[in-house]
Amino acid sequence: MASNKPAPEAPSPFSADTFGADTFGGEERTWEEWNPTAESIRPVRGKHRVAKQRGLARSSTVLGVGVIAAVGAGGMATAQDKAPVSISLPDSIVDNLPDAKSLPGVGSLMSDEAAPAPVAASAPLTTAGLTTAEAEQGTDAGEALRARILQQAEQQQASADAEAKAAAEKAAAETAAAEAKKQQDEAEAAAAAKKKAAEEAAKKKKEAERLAKLAASFSLPTFSYTITSTYGQSGALWSSGQHTGLDFAGSAGAPLKAVHSGTITSAGYSGSYGYRTVLELEDGTEIWYAHQSSIEVSVGQKVTTGQTIGRMGDSGNVTGVHLHLEVRTAGGSAMDPMAWLNSKGLNV
Repeated sequence: MASNKPAPEAPSPFSADTFGADTFGGEERTWEEWNPTAESIRPVRGKHRVAKQRGLARSSTVLGVGVIAAVGAGGMATAQDKAPVSISLPDSIVDNLPDAKSLPGVGSLMSDEAAPAPVAASAPLTTAGLTTAEAEQGTDAGEALRARILQQAEQQQASADAEAKAAAEKAAAETAAAEAKKQQDEAEAAAAAKKKAAEEAAKKKKEAERLAKLAASFSLPTFSYTITSTYGQSGALWSSGQHTGLDFAGSAGAPLKAVHSGTITSAGYSGSYGYRTVLELEDGTEIWYAHQSSIEVSVGQKVTTGQTIGRMGDSGNVTGVHLHLEVRTAGGSAMDPMAWLNSKGLNV
């Protein structure tokens, strides 16, 4: 137990070099420099004061908060049944501590008035976060927090699963829509191609019908023939340097037919053309028959398609028996007889 005997007064820390000698009890003493050490200071025993600490929590409740915070949700249930823990220091250490007020610059900051104690929470820490119903049922705070964490995790997982499912359904819907559009486009393209093919077939059929009708009203100028010279062919055999018609080689005396109905505008001998007949059609087109051996129509006569108008021969400037056929416009310009006959549905 601590003693009430006061500690001896420590000698002055000032040296004899400064103040010289002194006399105490008839004896002259010399002052020496004093360096206090742990061995030279006598322990002070007895009652002592501990400086009041401002702003520091001194109750076991604060320690309980630290324990609960460190343990976490799982340790809250264990910490709530623990007894308060007190803290004290050994007398050997406390007796050697100086008075806080004697420390330079510290005593002025301290007051003898007791600092107000921190106000504890109105509700016990172990029931923090519990609902009234949970507190009344005696639900453990740690278990309640654990249950809430698990519930929140489950809700987050459910939300993530719902988002993933919605994304998958959206992707599937987009894929299905794209596939449907692709099929629709292919169907439309196939229908368009089918329609175009049908239109082309109908057009060809119509053209064939037109040509057949024309062929019925048009006729080749002769039969059993061989094409020996074509339109535009160059050579010294023709006075203009180019062939102006189409030559049908055949036998002498073979009948020559009117290619279409019309009127005879010329019939007679015509120089290098020999015996020539000119048939004018209703649209003004002229058909020239040259190198005939004989003429069987007269000027102004109306003829019909396929009617015989003369005979094949070799009169005029020729090298053999043949029909020189020319086709000219109403203005007198020559054109390709083969192309013209083909346009009327006749295959030469």
